[in-house]
Amino acid sequence: MAKMTPRTLSGFMELLPAPQQQMERIMEALRRTYSLYGFTPLDTPVIESSDVLLAKGGGETEKQIYRFQKGDADLSLRFDLTVPLAKYVALHYNDLTFPFRRYQIGKVYRGERAQRGRFREFYQADIDIIGDGKLSIINEAEIPAIIYKTFSTLGLKRFQIRVNNRKILNGFYAMLGLTEKSGDIMRTVDKLDKIGPEKVKAILVEDFAVSEADAEEILKFIAIGGGNDAVLAALEGYQGRNETFDQGLDELKTVVRYLGDFGVPAENFAVDLTIARGLDYYTGTVYETTLLDHPEIGSVCSGGRYDNLAEYYTDRQLPGAGISIGLTRLFYVLGEQGMLNPDLPTAPADVLILPMTEDLSAAIGLATLLRENGIRTQLHCEEKKFKQKVSYADKLGIPYVIFLGEDEISAGVVACKDMRSGEQTKLEPAATVYRIKAGLAEMEKGAVILG
Repeated sequence: MAKMTPRTLSGFMELLPAPQQQMERIMEALRRTYSLYGFTPLDTPVIESSDVLLAKGGGETEKQIYRFQKGDADLSLRFDLTVPLAKYVALHYNDLTFPFRRYQIGKVYRGERAQRGRFREFYQADIDIIGDGKLSIINEAEIPAIIYKTFSTLGLKRFQIRVNNRKILNGFYAMLGLTEKSGDIMRTVDKLDKIGPEKVKAILVEDFAVSEADAEEILKFIAIGGGNDAVLAALEGYQGRNETFDQGLDELKTVVRYLGDFGVPAENFAVDLTIARGLDYYTGTVYETTLLDHPEIGSVCSGGRYDNLAEYYTDRQLPGAGISIGLTRLFYVLGEQGMLNPDLPTAPADVLILPMTEDLSAAIGLATLLRENGIRTQLHCEEKKFKQKVSYADKLGIPYVIFLGEDEISAGVVACKDMRSGEQTKLEPAATVYRIKAGLAEMEKGAVILG
């Protein structure tokens, strides 16, 4: 029978065991951090009914979605985690307590052209805070703290959380009489880092019929800089001309005011009027996070405030604020940049026990003791040469190997070799447990990402 050539589809990431362990470490760090801020884990189906998933869709979304028929059912793979969240909150409204804070780490699917660092199947890591009717601005002030804690926990130091408010932008464009074009203008301005001010101006003038004078005014406005206090002071010069602008400025001041109390250092935060986020549903604070030494990566965490999460499923007002990390892409570029810590253990076990006797009772008992102490333990009972067994541990990077023969069993000791240093000890089981746990704690001290 002819054999099928094994292959992985283009745009789908498939990791070997060691990098998969690195990815799992990042996910676990995210789970721990999100839990610190009172977020509950959530999982929603990968497959949804197409009419539910595409209620807010159309345009590019409909082109990229994986859609298929199963019997009479019209089904689709989820393309983000926000639309399923909207359905979930609308469906389970009566069973939820608000504000509802959830985190979700899950795969999403987009049928776009696969390219370097861009995948068709990828993990997103999202948090959202959903209110019932109202949602305090303090939640928007807390989100930069969550971003800071997340990336600091992973080991990054030189990153910047850039923040703006869509109401400031909407109010400013209203002052210029450009309200109807504000969405197109913001989507264009959002490309400033990629295409530069001259191209932005050309698009505004040529594609959206913005006057030369207004285009100049827009570029002048979004170029306001000089530190957070200087930006806020400059914005105060526009106060009193538009109610939406004034409300947005008050909200932005509140976010900045509480940063220090939330533990965000000034060097990791910047008010940036170029940040717009292209999606129309953002209505208040918007966030983008960049790695200062790797601007080519682009935003590694973005999101913002939206006024009505589930408007396509319910008449209830459910405002929210959230952020998303494109985890697969981030993992890919961190690996490409050599920023994933190679010194952290990636082995599937902490200890490999090599029984040297026919009766395996002692080896099994020792494995049970180690596992009861939280030490990941593997028994190697295959009929292979001793050298091959040791090589097995070496290839997998298992840090400790235990040899258990008749002499050790009769003496009530354990022969344990540290595979990194080559040091071998013969200690009682309890002392061996202590030694291994101390060694593992030392190995785990490093951060996942090299900042």
